[in-house]
Amino acid sequence: MRILPLLFLLLTSPVLAAEAIVKDGDTIQIGNVAYNLAGVDAPEIDQPCVDEHADNWACGVEARDRLVKLVGKRDVRCEELGEDKAEKGRRAALCTIAGEAISLNQAVIQSGFGVSVEAPAKAKFQADETVAKDKRQGLWRGCFVAPADFRSKSADSALLGGSCAPDKEKALRAALFPVDLPRPDGCNIRAKQVRRAKLTGNVGVYLIPQCQNYATQPKPDRWFCSEDDARAAGYRKALNCQASSSRK
Repeated sequence: MRILPLLFLLLTSPVLAAEAIVKDGDTIQIGNVAYNLAGVDAPEIDQPCVDEHADNWACGVEARDRLVKLVGKRDVRCEELGEDKAEKGRRAALCTIAGEAISLNQAVIQSGFGVSVEAPAKAKFQADETVAKDKRQGLWRGCFVAPADFRSKSADSALLGGSCAPDKEKALRAALFPVDLPRPDGCNIRAKQVRRAKLTGNVGVYLIPQCQNYATQPKPDRWFCSEDDARAAGYRKALNCQASSSRK
């Protein structure tokens, strides 16, 4: 009978890792578990933004690189807060680095490279977002859309940031939702939103280079760096793909 309390303790205790792998601006993988920073939604790795000079900006790549710098090679401890609501198979967590006074979650919001989203009380960062917005930190210095709006391709969504000139709205939306979405380095998985995929609870389908029609598929709606990332975002592998392994 003592096994159950011990098992509960193991499942609910923070996880300590000597090395954490940063997957994107708000996702850290420790061992075989991918943790999304609770209360934070950072740009997707393939998400474009516009900077303060009205130039195209790979903000999703920079958000990932900023989190890499925040983590460095230090130990990361993540406290699980339940299943992540936005991405399949991932856990929401409050993550900290040894010796730091604030969590990684809060640090990302303070840097301006993530927006605050609904989360448990210990992972609410609206006040930090307001400060970052007022100081035009990170994303807030340019023009962008909320990551959730980018994922859903809501082209009429609110424009955020201090450089969203009203008279340039059409050009800004074209840059934030480009017809030909740039491919981030190392991310060669093509994904397309497909209405019929929603019947099985998916957003769309993805293709890896080994798929028969990979080269002829229409311009992708999303780019992913691994099949795990594509599945977490709600995409399934196209049925005509050959069985193969992908880079995790």
